[in-house]
Amino acid sequence: MSKFLKALSAGACLLGTVSFSHAMDPAAGKTVYKKCAACHAVGDGAANKVGPQLNDIFGRAAGSVDGFKYSKAMMNSGIVWEEENLAEYLAAPRKFLKGTRMAFAGLKKEEDIANVLAYLKTFDPDVADESALTTPEVDDDGQASTKIASAETDEVAPAIADLEAAMSKGLFGLGRQATPSEVAAWDVKVMPDGRGLPVGSGSVFDGEELFVEQCAACHGDFAEGVDNWPKLAGGEGTLADEDPLKTVGSYWPYLSTVWDYVHRSMPFGYAGTLSDDDTYAIVAYILYSNDIVDDEFVLSNENFLDVEMPNADGFIVDDRPETEYGQWRTDPCMENCKGSVEITMRATVLDVTPEESQ
Repeated sequence: MSKFLKALSAGACLLGTVSFSHAMDPAAGKTVYKKCAACHAVGDGAANKVGPQLNDIFGRAAGSVDGFKYSKAMMNSGIVWEEENLAEYLAAPRKFLKGTRMAFAGLKKEEDIANVLAYLKTFDPDVADESALTTPEVDDDGQASTKIASAETDEVAPAIADLEAAMSKGLFGLGRQATPSEVAAWDVKVMPDGRGLPVGSGSVFDGEELFVEQCAACHGDFAEGVDNWPKLAGGEGTLADEDPLKTVGSYWPYLSTVWDYVHRSMPFGYAGTLSDDDTYAIVAYILYSNDIVDDEFVLSNENFLDVEMPNADGFIVDDRPETEYGQWRTDPCMENCKGSVEITMRATVLDVTPEESQ
């Protein structure tokens, strides 16, 4: 398989139009927006961060926020952001606009996209609809009342009960105890000897497509890195240089670390969404990008330990506590440590230096 497969396959990709068949909920959108907040600010005093601030985005020309350095693709796109094209962009940024620096794979659920757009509208006076924040509900006596549209009574009641129980015990009453299933979902420890690896497999071929969709926005199509985002490939033979390039291929000693990190923390802003097979495939592609395996390689829990990392022997066990610390660590002096103490300088900003007689 050629590393230029992506360039060929990209031309065949057609991006469907996102349409909304349900109500847009700003309250739910605020929760989803937490995935965006690391890079984009909204609200009073919002400033550019990793991405531009998103106040007044509807009707705004793409690439027009003062003080933010956009990609050439965004600057030359001619886009004016409206609900429809912004929805398509949020669904798959790199497919919508080739060359964008958006370091996010996209929101997968149509409902999440609709709710985020509703939330962003609350920061755009020209399109904000405050009534969207609440949904009317008629009580038994016929009187109208309102509730947050996203509030589900059946889900809230147990949380309130947990909070009351915690407060009665003198606890802080924040959150709740994680369930065994929730702990198990994150309690994944993959060790260098293969312990903890789940059953599964993934090919370089499949990994390439997944890498383009989930990882390339930050790490480049060929794992070469984008801007200041980490390079995952290259650097062979540079570890002794003044400025070594430390990548998976040149530096990492254990393949288990790659698998565990990808599965636990990637993709950026959407951690924990990769299946076991997807993780095997992406790791296989990273190995291929470092010329460690060939293009037909399929990584699995069965052949995982057969992969030889180039720098596997480049690390040693830190034995300094046993071999060195005793040479320069002694009991600290606590009194009469010097024969005499002299004041040699005085503070210049505040007169806090004690007098000689003190």
